[in-house]
Amino acid sequence: MEHSAPAIFVALEQSGFAVAVRQSRWLYPSANVGHILSLVAFAGALAVMDLRLLGAFSATAPGRVLARARLAAIAAFCGLAVTGFLLFSAEAGHVVRNPAFRLKVIMIAAALLNALIYEIGARRAVAKLPPGVPLPRTARASAVLSIVIWIAVAACGRSIAYF
Repeated sequence: MEHSAPAIFVALEQSGFAVAVRQSRWLYPSANVGHILSLVAFAGALAVMDLRLLGAFSATAPGRVLARARLAAIAAFCGLAVTGFLLFSAEAGHVVRNPAFRLKVIMIAAALLNALIYEIGARRAVAKLPPGVPLPRTARASAVLSIVIWIAVAACGRSIAYF
């Protein structure tokens, strides 16, 4: 069988691990459900963080809300990464050539970069603010960008099946 995918992805797809994922009666479907559940948890945590940065829940100090939601987002993102790898490995040679998947990976990198920029540039200032105080423009811009990028990631993820 000829593949135009890079050899590392072909090897992953042909590995015993990926074959087991593909052929298991429960592993691939469980990974799929786990990916969706992780996505729901991640989207919920992101919604809390981004909405707080945009001014919602202003009766609560932003640092407290953001710290708790950040932990949930990190845990859910780890769940997405693990289940996403299981799903990816089963069809790595095919999926890696998919333009929607490639765009999804780029958008995830952009979202993580946006989060890093927020963490470096605004997190400390936001964490110290009392309830009801307007948040810095950079924090609000980061939240808007986060919402837009993660919606694009979800759209790309749903589009993988169609390319």
